[in-house]
Amino acid sequence: MMNKAAIKAVTFDLWDTVLIDDSDEPKRKAQGLAPKPVERRNLVQQFLERHEPILRELVDLAYDTADAAFRQVWYGQNVTWTVRQRLSVLLKGLKRNLPKPEFDELVRLHEDMELSVRPDLAPNIANVLSSLQGKYKTGVISDAIFSPGRALRQLLADYDILKYFSSFVFSDEIGCAKPNAVVFQAAAKDIGVTPAEIVHIGDRELKDIEGPHAIGARAVLCTVVKDRCSENTKADAICSSFRDLPGILERLNKN
Repeated sequence: MMNKAAIKAVTFDLWDTVLIDDSDEPKRKAQGLAPKPVERRNLVQQFLERHEPILRELVDLAYDTADAAFRQVWYGQNVTWTVRQRLSVLLKGLKRNLPKPEFDELVRLHEDMELSVRPDLAPNIANVLSSLQGKYKTGVISDAIFSPGRALRQLLADYDILKYFSSFVFSDEIGCAKPNAVVFQAAAKDIGVTPAEIVHIGDRELKDIEGPHAIGARAVLCTVVKDRCSENTKADAICSSFRDLPGILERLNKN
């Protein structure tokens, strides 16, 4: 059905839209650091062995199980457990505990891992965000996997693009994840527009296309970083280069 409302706001997913997921891994390798999944397991083992030895095979199994449970809840219930929740489940599975200060530090090291070695920005994203200023309100709608909203804001600030966004909806802060309608409705309310006045941009069909469509917003599939599903997408448009985004938004505004 044709949506005739004028576009007043543009919201962006972060991972593989604004930020290139795992683009920090080559940087970590160049610095002699373990890949993030390995380093997370290293941290758990190191903290637990301050108190009592533990087999690495048990740590790996517990971590893999916690990760599988996280994905089940993320996709099945549209909730992203916080790092604290994930590590709590992991430790309970191992029947182990850590003193609160140590557990807090373990959580922080997980959450800040992508701040110490940062992922790259998607090509031309800073330029397009600058060009949208004054034409549309812009916001972020992002699921938080390991980096919470706090760390994601810091990443955007480090790249000097935080200033372009007036609204932030992160799954760890709102308590649910895309495509839950609550996420997109919260963004609309925070920005001060109706859902029909929003265009959301992201790389996942279920979360970034079907989610906004369900509340009457428009959606653009972003294939700038990774093309996950463009052949069968129901998106209102496809953006393969952020240089094209202003023109895409103008065309959508005429429909």
